[in-house]
This record gives sequence, C-alpha cells and structure tokens, in this order.
Amino acid sequence: MITRRALAALPLLPAFARAQSPWPTRPLRFVVPFAAGSPVEVPARFIAEHLTQRLGQPVVVESRGGAGGALGAQSVIQAGDGHSFLFGTGSIAIQPAIQPDIGYDPLRDLVPVSLVSESPMTFSARPNGRFRDLAGLVALAKREPGAVTYGTSGSGTTTHMVGALFGLRAGIQWTQVPYRGAGQMIGAFLAGDVDIMVGEASTVLPHAREGRAILVAQTGATRSAAMPDVPTLEESVPGTALPIWFALTGGRATPPEAVARLTSELAPLRDPSGVLAQRMAANGATLILSEPAVLEARIRRELALWREVAAKTGIRVD
Repeated sequence: MITRRALAALPLLPAFARAQSPWPTRPLRFVVPFAAGSPVEVPARFIAEHLTQRLGQPVVVESRGGAGGALGAQSVIQAGDGHSFLFGTGSIAIQPAIQPDIGYDPLRDLVPVSLVSESPMTFSARPNGRFRDLAGLVALAKREPGAVTYGTSGSGTTTHMVGALFGLRAGIQWTQVPYRGAGQMIGAFLAGDVDIMVGEASTVLPHAREGRAILVAQTGATRSAAMPDVPTLEESVPGTALPIWFALTGGRATPPEAVARLTSELAPLRDPSGVLAQRMAANGATLILSEPAVLEARIRRELALWREVAAKTGIRVD
C-alpha cells in the first residue's frame, strides 16, 4: 500500500505533462479519395483493422471521391486534427502538377507516413477488339490519330496520366474516356465502349483469367510474377515504367509521435508470408510499408515528372 508520505515524496510532473495523453486520443479516419469499391480500399480496410487492434482506437475507412482524388486530400489537410489520414495513390503527386490552383502542396501540406505498396497497371484490350497487342495499338493510333480510345477511372487520375505519358513517349495521339471510378470503367470496357482499359492489375486480372480481356502490357519496370507473359510498356517504349502506388499520409497537423507509432505498428505486416502480402501478390502487387523518407522521395520524383508531362501535353484539370 502506498502511503500519503510516499506519494508526497514522488517527483511532481509539470502540469502540461500530466495533462498530455499518448497518441491516439480518439478514433482515426482513413480517407480513400475515390469512389467506393476502388482497388485502394482493400488494403486500406485490412490495415485499418490491423491498426484498430493495436492502437486501442477504431480506424474508420471513409470513401470520399471527386476531382481525381483532390477532394479526399483536401478533407484530410483541412481536418487539422492529427487523427485524419489519406490512404491514397500517386495522384497526390499528379494533382498539383495539372491543377496549379488546387490549394495544396503535397510536400508542404501532407506528412509522409508510409509507401504502402506498388502494383503495375495494365493496358487491356477485348478479345474481339481492333488489336490484340501493343504493336497493333501503336500502329492503329499512328494510322488514325485520335481514333484509339482508352478508358480511365477519371480525368487527372493515375490511369489517365499514365495513358498520357505513354502517348507522349510513343509519339501517338489517342483519346482518353474518363469514367467515375474503376467500377464504371470496367463496365464500359466490357461493353465495348473503349478500345483499351488502363487500370490497376487487380481490377482486370479476374476478367483476363476468364477470357473477357487481353492483357496487352503492364507498366512496371519489370514483368510481374503474377503476369510473366505480359510485356512491360518499357520493353517497347522507354521511359514508361510507372507502377501505381498506394500511400499513407497525414495532414500537416500530424504529430511526429503519430508517424512513429504508425510506422512501428505497420512493421509486422511486412512479413511476405502474411495474409496481406500474399493477397496482394496474387493480384500482381508488392507490399512495401516503407519508412516516411522513402515515400517523400517518391512524391518529389513523380511531382517533377508530372509537371513535365503536363507542360508537354497541355493537360489541365479545372
């Protein structure tokens, strides 16, 4: 039993230290900046469940699509509560490049936490389409500028910009057809509304396995183990290796202890034999869960790339 005399002998803590509580002090919010059902939602929910068990606070996943991911990013930045995070994609490096008045700078207003994963995107054609490989696509696009159409999950998204980058590097003119999210894009593609679908690998692999789509190319630097027979864009057109990536960032109010705690709690998920790693590998993705500096370097590099593409193509999203 601790006596009053013993309590009196304990050193006094400053008032501010006694008032402080360890982070987190309330539920966390993971904002997925795309329509419900987007590919990024799967790892977001898995990681949210993992963190809920380890942080002692619920982690709620919220889909907030619009403006190519910009609305979700802005909601996290404006929250200013240290408990709101963006579980997004490389679009955070795209939006400021094609929309200068977007109102945020990813290097100033977002705090990097972790590069979660990366995955090759795919260029997919239909079995009864006008071409069955990349050479056929390029030949038709050069013969009939603008005639080849490619579906994306929205103007200003990674799928749109990778298509634009390929067109620039390949010296072709082809036409983007934007849709409201991956689900709508897949439906339009299968209905024959566009020649090519540009999408994250996991969205098209089930259709390819069932013979409803032909994988024309993948965007990774090397061929994915999940698609070893599918050539990369880089093999035919240098300078087009660009996987899609998922990342966790906080608003500028995110305290350093939050970043350190999240990085520490995410580390066990890196196990390549774990459920999340295996699930992602089956769909051609690689789980990374990096340190913050790795994500910051990726954002800097791609922000410069997309500013170059925007300058050369004139792409701007208002």
